[in-house]
Amino acid sequence: MSQKLLLSAKEIDIILHRLACQILENHPDFSDTVLIGIQPRGKYLADRIKKILEEEHQISNLSLGYLDITFYRDDFRRGEKILEANKTDINFIVENKRVVFIDDVLYTGRSIRAALTAVQSFGRPTEIELLTLIDRRFSRHLPIQPNYRGRQVDAIDLEKVKVNWVENEGEDAVYLVSR
Repeated sequence: MSQKLLLSAKEIDIILHRLACQILENHPDFSDTVLIGIQPRGKYLADRIKKILEEEHQISNLSLGYLDITFYRDDFRRGEKILEANKTDINFIVENKRVVFIDDVLYTGRSIRAALTAVQSFGRPTEIELLTLIDRRFSRHLPIQPNYRGRQVDAIDLEKVKVNWVENEGEDAVYLVSR
């Protein structure tokens, strides 16, 4: 198994600042906008985006939650691997809110489809957007596209895009892993 570095920590930092600015362009007032990190890996990206918006752009009324999609996935109970649930932590209603889903990698689109179903438990949003660090554009099974994209990656199905976060793996880096 070999891996190639796609993004370094510095490149990730630049991309995160750009993504935060893009959200700010479309959401100058966060009174009707909420950020939702998709568990498990979107949590780290969502935390970083929130921190940039609060510390560098003085956004004070930002709502952030984390959505577990495990039991909404279409592959739940289909494989031999037992899926482990994460914790949903959303302490607000999304009724009539503009929701920005945040996830690290957009691959087939199935996780986002599950998130669209899962978020309905918290109300009916006015609008849902998607922010993703990595967009694997040739691997989509569903017609889902990100509104905010960090980097587009062309990878074949035998390759995996691995996002490491300093909070979890001890480094910020994105790798293309060949099996």
